[in-house]
Amino acid sequence: MRVLLVGSGGREHAMAAAIARSPRLEALFIAPGNPGTAVLGTNCAVKADDVAGLIALARQERIDLVVPGPEAPLVAGIADACKAAGIACAGPTQAAAALEGSKTFTKEVCDAANIPTARWERFDAAAPALDYVRRHGAPVVVKADGLAAGKGVVVAQSVAEAEQAITDMMTDGTLGQAGHSVVIEDCLVGDEVSLFAFCAGETAVLIGAAQDHKRIGDGDTGPNTGGMGAVSPPTGFGRAEQEAALDVLVRPMLREMARRGTPFTGIIFAGLMLTSDGPQLIEYNVRFGDPEAEALLIRLESDLLSALAAVAKGDLAGTDIRFSGQSSISVIMAAKGYPGRPVTGGVIRNLAVAEALPGVHVFQAGTKRDDAGEIVAAGGRVLAVCATGDTLAQARNRAYEAVGLIDWPDGIYRHDIGERALAAQEKIGQ
Repeated sequence: MRVLLVGSGGREHAMAAAIARSPRLEALFIAPGNPGTAVLGTNCAVKADDVAGLIALARQERIDLVVPGPEAPLVAGIADACKAAGIACAGPTQAAAALEGSKTFTKEVCDAANIPTARWERFDAAAPALDYVRRHGAPVVVKADGLAAGKGVVVAQSVAEAEQAITDMMTDGTLGQAGHSVVIEDCLVGDEVSLFAFCAGETAVLIGAAQDHKRIGDGDTGPNTGGMGAVSPPTGFGRAEQEAALDVLVRPMLREMARRGTPFTGIIFAGLMLTSDGPQLIEYNVRFGDPEAEALLIRLESDLLSALAAVAKGDLAGTDIRFSGQSSISVIMAAKGYPGRPVTGGVIRNLAVAEALPGVHVFQAGTKRDDAGEIVAAGGRVLAVCATGDTLAQARNRAYEAVGLIDWPDGIYRHDIGERALAAQEKIGQ
């Protein structure tokens, strides 16, 4: 198969590495890719949200399968454009991608399908939103209704913090169009996990789960980010619990989407909270997560390309998903200033030295090559330093040893990725 992978982040680097292992692969193209993906295939200078440019590229390179990595091209309708061009695409239609493109749409689907989720209200103007949080009190969760690259959710511990989030999004327009409407939810309490499945119509096949670390600082402090690290599998949330959660949170959604005439075909990422009343849905995403994908895919032993081809065909019968029994972890190295204004341009050295450690993989995200051929920082989240191990403790030690070997003065990272999972293991005697 000739494959076009869309995107340029750490998720796409991890996906490219998994796809490149497939015996079915003839050629891999990545648009636009990064210096890491360039080693695995051919990078093409087409932006991930340039749907027309991607279709033209797919035709030019006689692509058999388009694999969208990030959400933007899916919400922009790449799957629909592929269908019109007669090209297979492993992703949902624009209508089905509204599960990620609109928080309101997701909540309406949950209500219609009796999927457990936090109580919510939608607001299209700042004044009634501010009035609501003053009456409701804190904590509450303020979410931009549209796509905001992982920065559109504020877990407000005080009314003042909620007011600031509403003002930032709705009055000051810090998130652009995405924040013109907001959803305000009750704050759920528990452990947050990310659940992944391949979907086709009303069928869901479990991929696996990971646990993300959203906030920028150690001890879950500071603002939310796109994710600062992940562990897989989550402690106390094994395959049986994951399958049970699919029955409650994903399969009813698939039936409701089919009933609406917008069936979902692609990868679903259900962000959920393990509350004392059972798992409840936080959000749906319509693609692999980042940095969860990096931690998940380094454990994958089966053929990712075959599974993606089955998704695109809409027939998951016999789809083989197998993971190693090892634990894995990803630690994000971000640029100073992230998630605000990251410092870019700094040279990053010793990536090969870090990757020489046992079980270590370094996936590039916000990087580029400068005129001298050096790898330099070119974004907020820049590297995903990942490792596998027979235990989570071993994987964690390997990842942080690799982080310590990377020479990048502008890099910042959390020092406590996986600590909570390890504490939970101790508590339950694993």
